[in-house]
Amino acid sequence: MRNPLASRLQASDVAAYSFDMTLIYHTPLSAAQQAVAGIDPVQPLAMADRVRSVEVDIQNHVNNAVYMNWFERLRIQYMQDRVMPNIAEQGVSPRFVLRSGTIHYRREMRMDEDYITTCACTAFRNSSFTLAQQVWSGGTLRTTFEGVMVLLTPDGAAKMPIPEATRAGLIASDGAIQER
Repeated sequence: MRNPLASRLQASDVAAYSFDMTLIYHTPLSAAQQAVAGIDPVQPLAMADRVRSVEVDIQNHVNNAVYMNWFERLRIQYMQDRVMPNIAEQGVSPRFVLRSGTIHYRREMRMDEDYITTCACTAFRNSSFTLAQQVWSGGTLRTTFEGVMVLLTPDGAAKMPIPEATRAGLIASDGAIQER
């Protein structure tokens, strides 16, 4: 996947954040902030947070179900910021459903660790698109999730085509590709 953000990232941008990088929670991170945090390649949407006590299990690591909540929270933000604006211009309120998803746990997370969740569209078809999500901590990829989102009519009775403006936006911002 071509990454439009990485191609615009300059060394001076990274240096500006390298001196004293403090993660800003619940706010989209810039490409430079992502690069300093060790995310490679940088992603169209990334947000930081910290593992809370209610998210760990008896073994003192993050419960597997919690990762799904982290991914869902950022997926909703992604939909609101990048997908819905173009669709709302058409005066419709479609439904979005997660049709399928695959999660891969690569390395455990523990209490009080800072982490960054990312989201990018990798591909789309007529009425569906694939989102790739990641959790990073300490410059290490900890968990990945790939999900297929389907756009439905407002009553949920049928699939709805992704508007051309939305497709163009996914290509421009995320480097997404059209699949047949």
